[in-house]
Amino acid sequence: MAIGDIIVGVDIGTSKVSSVVAEINNFNQVEIIATAESKCFGMKKSKITDEEEIANAIIKTITELEENASLKINSAYITIPGKYVTIVQNSIVKEAKDKYAGISTKDVTSAIMQVKDIDIPEDKLLIDIVASQFVLDNGRVVDDPVGSLCSSFTINGQVILADKEYVKQITSVFKKADLEIDGIVPNVLAERGLILEKNEMTDNIMILDIGAGNTDIGVFEGDNFIYTNTIPVGGNNITSDIAYVFNISEEEADKLKRQYGLALKSFIDNDTDIILNTYKGEERTKKIKSSELIEVIEARVEELFTLVKNDISKEGIKQNINNVILTGQGITSINKSDVAGKIILNIPVKMSTGRLISTIRPSYRSSYALIKYVASRPFARTVSSSIDIKSNESFFKNVMERIKEFFYT
Repeated sequence: MAIGDIIVGVDIGTSKVSSVVAEINNFNQVEIIATAESKCFGMKKSKITDEEEIANAIIKTITELEENASLKINSAYITIPGKYVTIVQNSIVKEAKDKYAGISTKDVTSAIMQVKDIDIPEDKLLIDIVASQFVLDNGRVVDDPVGSLCSSFTINGQVILADKEYVKQITSVFKKADLEIDGIVPNVLAERGLILEKNEMTDNIMILDIGAGNTDIGVFEGDNFIYTNTIPVGGNNITSDIAYVFNISEEEADKLKRQYGLALKSFIDNDTDIILNTYKGEERTKKIKSSELIEVIEARVEELFTLVKNDISKEGIKQNINNVILTGQGITSINKSDVAGKIILNIPVKMSTGRLISTIRPSYRSSYALIKYVASRPFARTVSSSIDIKSNESFFKNVMERIKEFFYT
């Protein structure tokens, strides 16, 4: 990362758009300049259903960032749900141009660009290249091979592809918001460095980011990003279930979920009475037991983990996962959700305890994690967003050109 670079990150969820602008300070750290969020319901089950609503929410957050940061923002990075992402593993062997001088930065960047030389399906676009491992010709694994005295090295990497139609649609949204796209990054890939502990970064881990309407799955074998997908179930489904079963308002249902949130009825200490204040039946109010409420929560949490289990079993990767890390505003208010997950998945499950996660407000974690991921890219030519620079080029063409710059060229 370059000191002084300014990076803008935008995350579009099922209930809101959150945006962050940050600068790389003199200590090479990501320093937040401003944050903003806006309610938005233009995306449902990871599908863009209302481009105008999303564009207006983005405009609102970017305008707020500009006012608070005294900047004119013309471009931003954006997250993409795992549902629209395909990961292709690739390895190449690269000869050093001068084995007596050691491996150069040019050798490495050239090797990374060669990783992307795969057959890309017609309906996919290249959005990222992740260099996950470098192996020297003596078998030693290094994070950075530059300067190593050897004649060749192997690079293991992931080529990240996105569905072309989704990219076109999100490009259209950004065009309506008068913004360019700097780069597109899978949700869980961006969040990995924020929510995992140092020892978890080398483990075979599944991240479950449970949001309002979706759950993003990300599976990592050490540094290798091997799988991602999106399950269309989240915290809002629990709220809707409570509202429907007890015939009350969504607002009261959400309040009860947060107050009595428990994933397993067997952990109830005291089965208390709950008075429903917005009951829509003939009685003015109604009384239920907390155990009845928790039964509803338990059923939806069980369904969520079952859907995840079925997905990773179908992909043949469940047996390789050592630990599961839970994160996201859709699950943090549900106590014992980690225990429920362990029972259903038959894999150790825990809530994220990453060192940085507690320092960032939950509503901005995804957009901040995006910026942190972008800022930490080694060998990148440039990562700075476009500030105070306007472009008249074709939007879609320019998006793809900017994404290429995001690579190691």
